[in-house]
Amino acid sequence: MALLSFLPHRLSQRLTALYFTVSSFSLQRRPRTTQTTAMASMTVTKIPALKDNFMYLVVCNATRQAAVVDPVEPARVLEVAREQGCKLNQLLTTHHHWDHAGGNEALCEQYRQHADWGQLTVYGGDDERIPGLTNRVGQDDTFAIGQLRVRCLATPCHTTSHVCYYVEGGDRGERAVFTGDTLFLAGCGRFFEGTPDQMYDALIGKLSALPDDTRVYCGHEYALQNLRFGHQVEPDNADTRALLERAQAADLEGRRALVPSTIGQEKRINVFMRVHQPAVQAYVGKGTPLETMQALRAAKDKF
Repeated sequence: MALLSFLPHRLSQRLTALYFTVSSFSLQRRPRTTQTTAMASMTVTKIPALKDNFMYLVVCNATRQAAVVDPVEPARVLEVAREQGCKLNQLLTTHHHWDHAGGNEALCEQYRQHADWGQLTVYGGDDERIPGLTNRVGQDDTFAIGQLRVRCLATPCHTTSHVCYYVEGGDRGERAVFTGDTLFLAGCGRFFEGTPDQMYDALIGKLSALPDDTRVYCGHEYALQNLRFGHQVEPDNADTRALLERAQAADLEGRRALVPSTIGQEKRINVFMRVHQPAVQAYVGKGTPLETMQALRAAKDKF
């Protein structure tokens, strides 16, 4: 996959689309269960896609206005939106990779064909590689989903224009962050287009600064591999060991159910958010958090 970054964008997107279509062909014939987190102010529905992707439908409970995050399978998204009786008019793109943004054009075309659905607003980073983009966003830009407040976090590294979306709603302080391929449960994305400094800023400077109870909705189900790596790095970390045991005992649906994580949990188990810890630094033989971030990612790439 890393070689794709050296190819022209249109060609790399086509090859990526082919890869994910072939690898997920057998899965497309199976029912894939959605999982919903219902809060007072918002409802988040996790919709599995392709081989191991997640799409998310975010609904403001007060207004029934809704947004979708990374709808690579538009037909499935529209099916779930109809089931929930919400009004879907916003699309949030975390980054340009086909398995996240590859459904944008098809979903936009559906809205062009159904004028009664209203206009579809497409948010994403300042990047011409994102299809259908109508609203370019950057660090601390804000918008609303009904009565929910959304703040954009610029997290370049996996791609140059990667954006995470931090959503708050209600007087109870309910919050969620949609992290695409920057932060996974117990892991982080590869440094395809960026640097260790950028990932350090994303994970430590921005995402770690969010309240600990913020729910983390990531772009892929990679829990088992990430936790195995984390356990190798920190074999004495009881939180990692306990979650790894849960992941090893679970089937695919059970592992999917481990998402959402929380920012607080990630600070306890995610070695990429623990680069200040002596044990993590010792594993890669480095003495500073930034050096540790770089060496840790290199180690994970070979794991």
